[in-house]
Amino acid sequence: MKLNLRGHHLLCLKGFQGYGYDEDFIKNMTLINSKRKLPQTTVSICDCPDDICSSCPNLIDGICENEIQNERIVSMDREVLKKLDITKEYGSIELFNEMDEIFATEESVSEICFNCKWSEKCLFYQKLSNNR
Repeated sequence: MKLNLRGHHLLCLKGFQGYGYDEDFIKNMTLINSKRKLPQTTVSICDCPDDICSSCPNLIDGICENEIQNERIVSMDREVLKKLDITKEYGSIELFNEMDEIFATEESVSEICFNCKWSEKCLFYQKLSNNR
């Protein structure tokens, strides 16, 4: 099974605990979060709408909310992706283990997660914030 995930969603999945924009989004995010934990799952990474975005009510004509918000999201993606090989198809377990090593401190995600509307509910960000 193969997933296509944008850069910042690699971090979102690590902190997901069932919140989202609407019921369809939550159901899709829950399914993808389960699939990414399977050893047979592979992941391609990108800085554009992905398998998670496919059920997001804010995605309109390939743009997240509006041009300004979309550029902010793409910038978050690129911060993550500059630490990875975007030409590689990763084994999901391998990729998320690598994410744990790369993004292990609050400082390592400050440019990505700082102004995220989900940071108060994100287990990943809260863990890093508590480990100061």
